[in-house]
This record gives sequence, C-alpha cells and structure tokens, in this order.
Amino acid sequence: MTTDEHAERFTLLRPLLFTIVYEILGSATESDDVLQDSYLRWAEVDLATVRDTRSYLARLVTRQTLNALRASARRREDYVGPWLPEPLLLDENDPSVDVVLAESVSMAMLVLLETLSPDERAVFVLREVFGFGYDEIAASVGKSVTAVHQMAHRAREHVRARRRRFQPADAAKTAQVTEEFMTAAATGDMAGLLSLLAPNVTWTADSGGKATAARRPVVGAQKVAAVLMDLFRASRQVPGMRIQLANCNNAPAMVAHLGGDHPQGVLLIEIIDGKITNFYAIRNPDKLAAMTVPRQISR
Repeated sequence: MTTDEHAERFTLLRPLLFTIVYEILGSATESDDVLQDSYLRWAEVDLATVRDTRSYLARLVTRQTLNALRASARRREDYVGPWLPEPLLLDENDPSVDVVLAESVSMAMLVLLETLSPDERAVFVLREVFGFGYDEIAASVGKSVTAVHQMAHRAREHVRARRRRFQPADAAKTAQVTEEFMTAAATGDMAGLLSLLAPNVTWTADSGGKATAARRPVVGAQKVAAVLMDLFRASRQVPGMRIQLANCNNAPAMVAHLGGDHPQGVLLIEIIDGKITNFYAIRNPDKLAAMTVPRQISR
C-alpha cells in the first residue's frame, strides 16, 4: 500500500523520471500515462528493499516506457505524413543553463533518436544524458552488461555521425532572430525573411492527417519562405487567431490559439549560427493536448 514516503520520493524525482520517459517516447501525453502506471507499481514496493531510489525508479519507468514504445510502433508505421515528437512547453528559465539537458530535449535530437531501435534509444538516453552505470542500464533494458556496452557504442556513433555540433544558444541573438522573423512574416517582407533563413532550411509539418499540412518536408530558403508567407497570410484572415511566443524544447516557438487555451498549432524554430535552419510545425491536435501547462525537466 502506498505511503507518504512513497509519494514523497516519487514526487521529488518526477521531473527526472518524466524527462527520461519523454526522451525515449517523444510524447508528453504518453509519458504522463507511463508515470501514472509506474507510480502504481512503485506504491506496492517495500521501501526497505530499495537501496537507491533514483536508480530503482529509473529502471522501473524505463521498462514501462519500452513496453509503451513497442506498443505504439505499429501506430507510427501507419502514421500519415512526417512523425514529430510532441512539443514540450517549458518554463522560460528551463533548462538553458544545462547544455546536455538542453540538447537532449531539442526537437532535432528527439527526431534523430527516432532512428535508433527502442533499446538503443533507452541505452543512449540513460547513459549519455543521465549518466547511469552500465549495470544499472542493463537491469533497466533486460540485457547483459556486454550487450549494453555494444548498444551504447553503436548508438553514440550513430548520433555523432548525424547530429550537428550543438552550441549553447546565445539568448540575445536567438531573441533578435525570432523577433525579426515574426516581423518579416507578419508584414510579408520576403527579402527580410530570406535573410534569416539558412540556404538548406527545412520545414517539417506533423498533422497525422488530422489538419492541413505538407505531407513531405520542404527544403530550401525560397520554398520554405513561400510556405511561411502562405501560412501567415492565411492566419491573418482567421478571426480571433492570436499567436504567442513560448519556449518549447528549449527553442523559440510560436503557438497559434483560436478562442480557448488549447493551441491550434505550434511552430518551433531552430537557430544555428544566427540563421534559422529548421521549422517544426505540429498541427496534430492529439499532440497539442499537453501544451497547456509548462513542464519541469531535470537530469
């Protein structure tokens, strides 16, 4: 039976546990479900048998997360158009001071982690982001320590070969580029917009077939600028539409609201070396449901 001590230990570690689950699953909504199920299991544990609460709970939620990930594999195979992780609404001060944590929840990293197998993804996250020992990870994924060493090496090389070098974002520069982008898009300033885009800027939209969005990524400054101009032109014609700035996945994001608190869409902006390199547009309403309350993340 659950006790106050069970609840206290779980609550203290919840930001960490949520971050582990979210980075493996890429879904805040499913992460909440995993944590709820994990807490029910935790409530039945004899605390006298637990030597390290952090390690024990990380192992518990990882197992539940892998079960959830495998269960959702078919849904992702049948998904209409590009699949993007759910956007994660963060507090403004969270987590830019921690470079590793900031990169690990970035949309670019989460998309990259999708190319790993479920076990490799869990091993990479637990080892590279959270620094768990190989024996702890082996217990979490149900593999031998030797197998975990091999998976960690493969995953690390895979990520290293495909990710761009991550540099801590200059907050002032990011704010400047974001403001200039919003002004150019809102006023139809094509020249100003093009000056902010990297030559190979990419637009990726996730609608799941439940909203109007491009079914394939759009690449190139001219093509992406045209998409943006059409999008903002259309939004200006919708009565009651308002756009707010937010921090999603440690990146500037534009959140479109129509009427109530639930967003109609989220546009994340990735800025590298002073230029916008990626836009991630999430239109699937199922992936926007968790966007009403900022989350706490930790490692």
